[in-house]
This record gives sequence, structure tokens and C-alpha cells, in this order.
Amino acid sequence: MTVTIREKLEEVERAILSPKAALSAASAGRVRAESPHPLRTAFQRDRDRIIHTKSFRRLKHKTQVFLAPFGDHFRTRLTHTLEVSQIARTIAKALRLNEDLTEAIALGHDLGHTPFGHAGEDTLDALLPEGFSHSEQSLRVVEKLEYEGKGLNLTAEVRDGIARHSKGRGEILERDPAGLAKTLEGQIVRVSDVIAYVNHDIDDAIRAGIIKDEDVPAAIVRLLGKWHASRIDRLVEDVVLSSLKNGLERIAMSREVLKSLVDLREFLYERVYSSPFATDEVEKAKKILTDIYRYVLARPAEYIKSFPKGDAVERRAADFLAGMTDLYALNLFEHLFFPRSWRS
Repeated sequence: MTVTIREKLEEVERAILSPKAALSAASAGRVRAESPHPLRTAFQRDRDRIIHTKSFRRLKHKTQVFLAPFGDHFRTRLTHTLEVSQIARTIAKALRLNEDLTEAIALGHDLGHTPFGHAGEDTLDALLPEGFSHSEQSLRVVEKLEYEGKGLNLTAEVRDGIARHSKGRGEILERDPAGLAKTLEGQIVRVSDVIAYVNHDIDDAIRAGIIKDEDVPAAIVRLLGKWHASRIDRLVEDVVLSSLKNGLERIAMSREVLKSLVDLREFLYERVYSSPFATDEVEKAKKILTDIYRYVLARPAEYIKSFPKGDAVERRAADFLAGMTDLYALNLFEHLFFPRSWRS
């Protein structure tokens, strides 16, 4: 019997990966059964499906922190996602875990993020009776919204990792087993998400003139380093060494480095996310999304998809808004609410 390239790749995984790694051949599978691909493993297929979605392409025009920024060098959700993927893959490779699974989770973790960053998420959370979470929305995108309601039919391991990535000011290293990703690869993406956004948001805030290099607390600089690259390198190295130290029972960090990462995140919340510059823009974003939500809710046939079947119209209206880019939301708001001049 001829051995396929996929089977050879699966054999390579068994030969070189850690016993704690998630093997593609041992995946818990998909909701709908599919024939194996002759060239790609299950996790490679998931990664490729995510990259080819409309939701992934829209990330390039979704804000990370600064709403619809004019500068070309500010991060977007797409560049954030790529940075998370790079950090996560580095950690996975160093620990001999499954790099393909790690990459798939990282590339899909923010597919459900709203326009206007966390301001958009907070707005939808307040508008929907059941609340709104971008991690839950990312899972909804891959399960129920992409491919006109058919979903991507991803493996259980990728879906689990997407659903359990980092959450705002919550635990960086989840201690509750119920909230912990079932694979080490999923746990890697959770910590990589925080490492990425904490560092690149500082970089963007300095570029925007909100803070200066010297504003970063001295204790953090002494432990993690002064520069963007040195901080990431120190954090990644600590994750790798700490995880190896505990025998890969779970993804870990040393107490002092984890504390510095938490302190760095708190510094951002106090000096950047809560700055007058940011909060003024947040109020504008809330008004834009609230007004659009109420408008489309009154005219569902014109704007809201008929799927997923059985879901409330409010939930599907939120799907419409969450899928918008910043630019689309701004243009639609102008189209709906700005007066138009008469032309002869």
C-alpha cells in the first residue's frame, strides 16, 4: 500500500515531537467527518482554511488600539495576529510541541474581534442581552458564520484553543482547569497573545506620543529590558525554560517574570488604554456602533444574514457589526446618518 505524504508527515511528528505534544494523527476530529488529505495533516488544513477566510482578510482594517489610525506603522488586528503566531511558533518549536496546531490557533484567535478594538467589544457586550466576548465570537465565526453559515469544520483542538485564548485583564496563565486549553499548544497561544499585545501596544503608544520610553517603570525595564525586542526575547525564554522545568505539565512562567508582565499590562491600562486620547475615541466608537446596531435591527432584511438558523435577530445583528472593519463602520455610519448635499 502506498504511503501518502500526509502519513509521512504524521510519522515525522511521532518521531520528533515531545510526548506531550498534540499529534495531528491523534486529533479528536471534526464535527463533520472528512477524508484525510493526501498532502497535509489535519492541523495544516485548519491553518490554511483560516488564512483563506474573509474574516482573516478583514483583520487588516481592524484596529488594535488606535481607532482607524492615519499612520502606516500602527498595528492592526492582522499584524497583531501575525506577531502572536511568530511568538507562539517560537515557543512551540523550542518545546518540541506541534507548531502547525499552534499556528492554526494563533491565526484564528481574533477572527471574531469587533471594529474599533476593545471599545467595539465593550459596546456589543452592553447592547446584547447575553453579552459579547470576542473569543466566543471567534469560535462562532469558524463554526457557524464562515462559508455562508457552513463553518470551517476545524478540528476540536483548534476550536478549543481559539475559545480559550487570553481575556483582557484576566489570568495570563489560567489556573482554573475549566478555563485552561486542553492542549499545551493552546496554552502557548494564550500567553503569546499577551506577550505580543503588551509589547507592541507600548511601541505604538510611544509612536503616538502618549508615553515615552522613560515612562516604563524602572523595575520592569531592569528585569525585561528596555527595548521591544529584548522584552519579547526575555519573556519567550522564560516561558520555555519554566515550562521545561515543570516537565511540560502545563505552560508556565517564573513568578518574577510573570509579575513583571502583569505590571506591564497594568501600566498600559493606566497610561494608555485609559488615557484621555483613548477614552475620547472610545466614546465616538460606541456611538457609531450603537447607532448602526439600532438602525439595522429595525431593518433586518436589508443588512442581517438569515443564518445561523434559529438565532435571535439581535445575535445576528451583532454578527454583522462584529464582522465590520473600522473603515466599513465609518463609511456605513456616514452613509446612514450624514446629510447629503443636493445636486442639480
